[in-house]
Amino acid sequence: MKLEQLKDNENFKVVLESKNTDDITDAYTSDLLSDVMGNAPEDAILITIQAHKNTIAVSSLTNTAAIVLCNDRIAPNDMIEAAREENIAIFVTALNQFQASCVIGKML
Repeated sequence: MKLEQLKDNENFKVVLESKNTDDITDAYTSDLLSDVMGNAPEDAILITIQAHKNTIAVSSLTNTAAIVLCNDRIAPNDMIEAAREENIAIFVTALNQFQASCVIGKML
C-alpha cells in the first residue's frame, strides 16, 4: 500500500504529507511508546492516540512511515513540525484504534 491510498480513504484526513513513496506492508497499534520502540516494524504505519512530539521521536527511531491519530486527536504544532523534519506523515481519524487497525489491515 502507498500512503496515497490512505489519503484517498474517506476515514482518514491528512494533517501532514510526507515524501515517502515506499510500499507500506505493515502497521502497528500501540499507545505505549516504549512498546512501539521495542516492537514496531520499520516502514509501518503507527496507529495511536498519542498526539505529541515524543511520538515523532519514537517513530523516527523505528522508521515509521506515517502516524494515524485516532479518536479525532489533534496534532499540536510542535508535533507537526517535528514530523515535517523527520518526513513522517500524520493522518487523523474519528475511528478508534481497533476500527482504524481493521481498515488499514484490509488495505495492506
